[in-house]
Amino acid sequence: MTDFEGLVAVVTGGASGIGLATANLLASRGATAVALDLNPDVKDPLTGIRADVSDDESVKAAIDEVVERFGRLDVVVNNAGIGSQGDVAANSDDEWLKVLNVNVLGMVRVSRAALPHLRNSPSAAIVNTCSIAAWAGLPQRALYSASKGAVYSLTLAMAADHVREGIRVNAVAPGTADTPWVGRLLDSAPDPAAERAALEARQPHGRLVSADEVAGAIAYLASPLSGSTAGTILAVDGGMHGLRLRPQQS
Repeated sequence: MTDFEGLVAVVTGGASGIGLATANLLASRGATAVALDLNPDVKDPLTGIRADVSDDESVKAAIDEVVERFGRLDVVVNNAGIGSQGDVAANSDDEWLKVLNVNVLGMVRVSRAALPHLRNSPSAAIVNTCSIAAWAGLPQRALYSASKGAVYSLTLAMAADHVREGIRVNAVAPGTADTPWVGRLLDSAPDPAAERAALEARQPHGRLVSADEVAGAIAYLASPLSGSTAGTILAVDGGMHGLRLRPQQS
């Protein structure tokens, strides 16, 4: 499949987890895929460029480098993000500002820098990585959920602002995914095996979501073949958002 042939795509947080899976998939489908990351150590055919989404000058320099090297920019995947645990009283103001700065303002900075170039593309698309935490009340995730709720609303507002410019904006909302961040979370639990089992059971299909599955959804939303898909938040959560299954009989 070569639906991204000739297009240039940037993926923030593109050197690991969902970002890396996405960058590799876009490259396999014809894109020139650039991983923007704090540690952009990636292998061919990917190109790695260092970018800190919490710093506006770093973001602007990275986007400028992409366009200077490849002559265009068509697809932006805003995937970089950090996690947080605890209820509403668990995190300091500094922690709140840190997470919102990366998870929300990071997407703003990258999108803002990319917009002038996307306006010149006949196949412009932005895909934001949201989360089921934006619409499901998950325990001990107050700060993280607030950041992803903001991403949900931001995506819809951006879609409304830019659809008539030919820039489609959508988001993917993964369930609990089998990523390095979740792995570290499990490792820090008192009983990692029990914690993994609980996370798997929370999703109707009974397992963690894979990074490749999320990448497939992102590629769908970003593809020129999806030209009528805009303002959509696509769940990749094994049915957690919409299904209400009866407990399994033992």
